[in-house]
Amino acid sequence: MSRPSILVIDDESAILDTVRILLKNEGFEVSVAQGGRAGLEALEKSPPQIVLSDVRMPGVSGIDILTAARQKDPDMPVILMTAQAELKTAIQAVNEGAFHYIQKPFGNDDLLAICRRAAEHRQLKTENRSLKQEIRRRERSQSVKPLGKSKPFVEVLRLAEMVAPTDSTVLIQGESGTGKEVIARYIHELSTRAEMPFLSINCGALPEGLLESELFGHVKGSFTGAVKDHQGLFAAARGGSFFLDEIGETTPATQVKLLRVLQEREMIPVGGTEAVPVDVRLIAATNRDLEEDMKSGRFRSDLYYRLNVIAIHLPPLRSRKDDIPILADGFLRRLAAGRSEEPKQIASDAMDAIMAYDWAGNVRELENALERAITLARGEEITHANLPNRVTERRAVPLVSERVQVNPTLEVVERAYIMWVLQSEAGNKTRAAEVLGIDPSTLYRKLSRYEGGEA
Repeated sequence: MSRPSILVIDDESAILDTVRILLKNEGFEVSVAQGGRAGLEALEKSPPQIVLSDVRMPGVSGIDILTAARQKDPDMPVILMTAQAELKTAIQAVNEGAFHYIQKPFGNDDLLAICRRAAEHRQLKTENRSLKQEIRRRERSQSVKPLGKSKPFVEVLRLAEMVAPTDSTVLIQGESGTGKEVIARYIHELSTRAEMPFLSINCGALPEGLLESELFGHVKGSFTGAVKDHQGLFAAARGGSFFLDEIGETTPATQVKLLRVLQEREMIPVGGTEAVPVDVRLIAATNRDLEEDMKSGRFRSDLYYRLNVIAIHLPPLRSRKDDIPILADGFLRRLAAGRSEEPKQIASDAMDAIMAYDWAGNVRELENALERAITLARGEEITHANLPNRVTERRAVPLVSERVQVNPTLEVVERAYIMWVLQSEAGNKTRAAEVLGIDPSTLYRKLSRYEGGEA
């Protein structure tokens, strides 16, 4: 056990000196405060593991110290030193939560014995709390553990489990719909920050000004409509994890501010002048080729290397088809639970079609197809007819025309797939955005870029 810290509070300097020397020689890390008010200040400034306080002091009594210590930390043992006249008060205080009392004048051995028991009590409390937290963390992590047993996906889970206990920044890369947020949440639940918030934002869903306000907060009057201070998501996620999805969609101005967060661990709210400390574990994700974006000047190289401390590459569903039955079963069970009904089964011809399909929209497209199938199925079984036409078509549907180069970029493939899904949904942009797993505003922005000749 490390040196236990103890705060000694008394209004008599002679007692403070004597007790400080005694406890220090016995391996305690001792701090002293002369008088109750000084004791309260010491409690607030640097909370100890144990408090040893006199009962009778002018202004602030030992009972006041006990109350303040329990509010600060209910597990903090408080030992009261009392004269004969205050013995009744000390006994009552023990009944109300004080660890023990010792009557003045006391023997050194008696005081040391009580302080040692208090240190052991505190250590047991700490270990017990840590054990309970670990049990809860493991239970939560199992409830959010991503489904899959294929070799490439097991490798992803193994890497996620290795990096989770650290505070290293993680960059998750993969096609749209592969489950990047699911992996990010799994990392959070396995981390030491699991008891703190997990917040996320889709960087491609908001215009630049609104995105910066949501990320970094703003001060009152910084722009039209800023009628009060807003702390932002980095501040709200303090102590926890923050997931930045579609980070490749951020503008250069936002990228500069994100770089400051990673380098300096601080941020400046929109319209503010003072830096605010940032204490979050950052997990970012993208379906873009950031290295290509760096070459074209769309993404800052310094930010990329700050983000890419630990890189996790999520394989597309077509590369892990062994996981499709497992994923399908999990989705059917969850969807059935939401409808308060028994899970439906998948007919063999329907499963054959599901296994044969390439799932360009990945896990998200599979989930959407099964949700549609459950809604259309009349019996206890999902049939071939309940699946979307694009899944049951026997012919292969090319995502990229033959006019495109043999090795198209990810952006070209993305554009072709978006246009294909839009065509499959008869031009319904809202439904296409659902299938793609992106916000309608992101889809509109991408379509506008395509129409403008960018690709």
